[in-house]
Amino acid sequence: MAVDIGMDLGTANVIITIGGKGIVLSEPSVVAYDKKKRKVIAVGTEAYDMIGRTPEYIIAAFPLRDGVISDDYMTEIMVREFIRKVSGNMLVKPRVVLCVPSFVTEVEKRALVETAQLAGARKVYLIDEPVAALLGAGVDITKPQGVMVVDIGGGTTDIAIASFNGIVSAASIKMGGNKMDAAIIRYMHRKYGLMIGEKTAETAKKTLANVFDPDGSEKMFVKGRNVLTGLPGRVEISDLDVHEALSPGIDDIITTIRGVLEKTPPELVGDIHTNGVILTGGGALLGGLDRLITAFVGAPCIPASKPVECVARGVNKAFKHTGELLDGFEKISVYK
Repeated sequence: MAVDIGMDLGTANVIITIGGKGIVLSEPSVVAYDKKKRKVIAVGTEAYDMIGRTPEYIIAAFPLRDGVISDDYMTEIMVREFIRKVSGNMLVKPRVVLCVPSFVTEVEKRALVETAQLAGARKVYLIDEPVAALLGAGVDITKPQGVMVVDIGGGTTDIAIASFNGIVSAASIKMGGNKMDAAIIRYMHRKYGLMIGEKTAETAKKTLANVFDPDGSEKMFVKGRNVLTGLPGRVEISDLDVHEALSPGIDDIITTIRGVLEKTPPELVGDIHTNGVILTGGGALLGGLDRLITAFVGAPCIPASKPVECVARGVNKAFKHTGELLDGFEKISVYK
């Protein structure tokens, strides 16, 4: 029996759906590689737990950066292992829909397609992330009314306005959760002389982030290595620290939203004032981001239900519309 697999191949997480079953796998996009034995020793959650805790001959790394493949071999191994996990030893190779950020190049698309084919896909479809996000959020994109989506993933932020089966205007920037974590790491080094790891920065972001109205009341201790002494160190930080660290990246997102709105016909901008802005992706969980966008756009900003899974749900729905999508605005590309 043929299996249809939808894959949100994200910079931070891979979420896989199977037609009729929904989401069947959600794990970090991490591969652990043993340089001595020259083989992959762990993928996904198991590899993520190794980050920052391995000897130098074992590398635990993200093979995708900014929404595109940075290591072909590692990505192929990761995709193959995840497909094997969800499909077992099937006799018929699966059809696979892969989600891609807006404005990726043809070379980058081809790399994703070839990776899926090498991992065992029979046929590969590509769908733009904003389109998948809208489908996953349950938005009816067939009506002649403007609807806006802001999808903040691990590597990119994709912003698009759709109406009547068409993308009217869109933009994509390489700003996402990973860049925000890196900004917190730099901030801690600069202000407190403390070197922290990626996982610690991510925890601080999830715990303290308030990009709208921080007041310093939320606090936590952060541990790392003192830059001057090289010894273990610990400092207390507040939501004001995280706000200061994240501000440049959030400003970039707001500026990009402005640019997309400026390219949109006035009638559709009026629709957005009524319909609101749909916020999806892991970035939708940032404290105060919905209120900040509401204040800036002047229209309600509504975080989608389970925003991290939103794109994956949309990818799963894409199979039901394959005929329409191939001829429509969603630009699914088919490679045989």
